[in-house]
Amino acid sequence: MKQGRPLPEVLTELQRQNSMKRDYIAPASALRLSDDGETFLMDHVSVKDSESLGTTDLFHRQVGAAHGIPAKYYDVMRASKPELLATNVNSWLSDRDQSYMVRSMDYGYGRVARAFLSDRYRSIDNMEIATAILPLFAGQEGMEVVSSEVTENRLYLKIVNHRLEAEVVPGDLVQAGVIISNSEVGLGAVSVQPLVYRLVCINGMVVNDFGERRAHVGRAAKALEDSFNIYSDETIEAEDKAFMLKLRDTTLAAIEEARFTQVVGRLQVATTARITGRVQDVIELTGKAFDLNQNEQDGILNYLIAGGDLSLYGLSNAITRASQDADSYERVTALESIGWQVATMPAAQ
Repeated sequence: MKQGRPLPEVLTELQRQNSMKRDYIAPASALRLSDDGETFLMDHVSVKDSESLGTTDLFHRQVGAAHGIPAKYYDVMRASKPELLATNVNSWLSDRDQSYMVRSMDYGYGRVARAFLSDRYRSIDNMEIATAILPLFAGQEGMEVVSSEVTENRLYLKIVNHRLEAEVVPGDLVQAGVIISNSEVGLGAVSVQPLVYRLVCINGMVVNDFGERRAHVGRAAKALEDSFNIYSDETIEAEDKAFMLKLRDTTLAAIEEARFTQVVGRLQVATTARITGRVQDVIELTGKAFDLNQNEQDGILNYLIAGGDLSLYGLSNAITRASQDADSYERVTALESIGWQVATMPAAQ
């Protein structure tokens, strides 16, 4: 399992980001893209002023998606005809009778628009998640945050209960864990999923079937009269408190013994599902099914052969072992999830 950054570093980064974030709610008619294609403007009608923000690739992707502009065409305009891109985007914005949320961050070189979202987007931030979850395990014997990271797009907390373990096959011990992830920029719901921690090679496997997700959707946010900064009323605060309490309950449920027993049972079934046919063909089919690149497929093949276990369980372990070679922490976690999907496929090909 890729370690990411030590938890204290992640918490320090979350605190830094919290101090640098600012959210806006604005009507579409007050938003526009400049002719350089890279600067986003928000007009304050009441004070005759405007905010000028830099932009990220994700922000542009979300602007294009919100207005039905094909991604390939959007990228071509952005690269070679930025003024045409501005004309397209601004034309669609001027026709929309609705508001949007713009999430921004001061990165030290200026304020940047990092997400373009619906005004119904519910801002559940990373620090809120960490503050709600981590005290559940602090000081608990055997509980460990084995990996944590905050990327440009997501927070990840991977926690293991070293006291709760079982054998998938004799000598192959796994321990119960949970992974909590969140995106502040619209790339996924708050997610709580069981995690299997395999001691033989310190691999992690994200269990998709027994988790829960909560979308960032709520009531339409409101804007103050003379600015676009969001405020929270008592109802929203109460809803947030209730959500965090449910999140804590869901996290504890994901790591309980009964659920862990179910997960181990599924893996034990995978040990009996033998891979037939040419191993290279199986890897190629798996690559196509789960969009694995060639380097990933080569690594999985090598680890599968080295492991010598030609079952779905062996293949899933080869995938989670190969995940450790990925450069991106987000890709690592995606491959850990694919490992579970492969282990629980109905039959080998």
